[in-house]
Amino acid sequence: MESNGFLRLKWARDHMPVSASIRERFLKEKPFKGIKIAMALHVEAKTGIFALLLSEGGAEVRLASCNPLSSDDSVVESLRKDYNYMVYARKGETETEYYDNIKKTVEVKPDIIIDDGGDLTNLVASDPELVKNVMGGNEETTTGVVRLKAMEKAGALKFPMFDVNDAQMKHFFDNRYGSGQSALDGFMNATNILIAGKNALVAGYGYVGKGVAMRLKGMGARVTVTEVDPVKAIEAVMDGFNVDRMNNAIRYTDLLFTATGMKNVVSYDDMLVAKKGIILGNVGHFNNEIDYASLEKRNTGKVQVRNLVTEYRLENGNTVDLISDGRLLNLAAGQGHPVEIMDLSFALQALTAEYIVKHRKNLSNKVYPVPEEIDYEVARIALNSMDFKIDSYTEDQLKYLNSYEEGT
Repeated sequence: MESNGFLRLKWARDHMPVSASIRERFLKEKPFKGIKIAMALHVEAKTGIFALLLSEGGAEVRLASCNPLSSDDSVVESLRKDYNYMVYARKGETETEYYDNIKKTVEVKPDIIIDDGGDLTNLVASDPELVKNVMGGNEETTTGVVRLKAMEKAGALKFPMFDVNDAQMKHFFDNRYGSGQSALDGFMNATNILIAGKNALVAGYGYVGKGVAMRLKGMGARVTVTEVDPVKAIEAVMDGFNVDRMNNAIRYTDLLFTATGMKNVVSYDDMLVAKKGIILGNVGHFNNEIDYASLEKRNTGKVQVRNLVTEYRLENGNTVDLISDGRLLNLAAGQGHPVEIMDLSFALQALTAEYIVKHRKNLSNKVYPVPEEIDYEVARIALNSMDFKIDSYTEDQLKYLNSYEEGT
């Protein structure tokens, strides 16, 4: 009888048509023959299919988690047992285990790295022996891209890296629709609390924040947004949301979701004045958006009130409920992004890795956008898989686009 992990991998593969299309070509062409790839990603079923896709393309792959709480142990077991895969991950890793597992992926001396959050990239960039082997790599998420650009600016980026996060087929869909649905999935799994009628607060109105706010509104919540960017703030207003400062909005908020990539977006002082019993969840990569360190240090008592929720009593008698220690709500408490969404993101990753192999001699040590042709290829494959058709310009229209004479 097949294991639960094997069945989860099969389910994911059956619902990833874009990856299936790419797999057909990879199996024939073997674009990664002789290439070693180290990855630090959320180790669950969709990631497993992506890792297998790279292997089917000829790569030797090693995989670790990019978050101590985001691994699916049944999938890890199946990858090891059923596919003889080198996976270093478990749900609930200690901090030491987490970094040790990432280190194990680079023992292979990778040619390409694929990262989510920047920890793998930082490790490789700090080791000259590893740097000399690396052709380049990809970064999956906003937090990691921020770190990459800081490394580039400081001269610490020693190999080319591609910003997959800001590809159109990633941030329009993964960040917005994927995060919006999976954040609420994780929240409801952790709390079993009704969303309709609640005052919900979303910190940050980037693509992730937009997705979360949109889904909360659709579930009947009254949604407020906090922002530091005036353009994004006015966009939130135009989209029908209230906008307020954190220290004020948190006083009337029932449910709070952080989605910024910035540390201490919800400070301990904010929590002191929060509505009693507020439920806090984070949709950003690291568990520093809510000041978890101060919460742990300064609380006067804590109780695990549900499997994934801890109630903290504060110095002034206030109480706040935190989901999954402030770690990534989507995966620490939920199933992660929907399969079809990650199909798009991992297709981008696979084709960008192939691009690195083909164009490595022309790449410099900087952060690159995903080439437009890769974005468009993934979009075309996705449309075909859904049986939708689009128009194309006629020769006359193309001529018109390139004309400078009015009305010609």
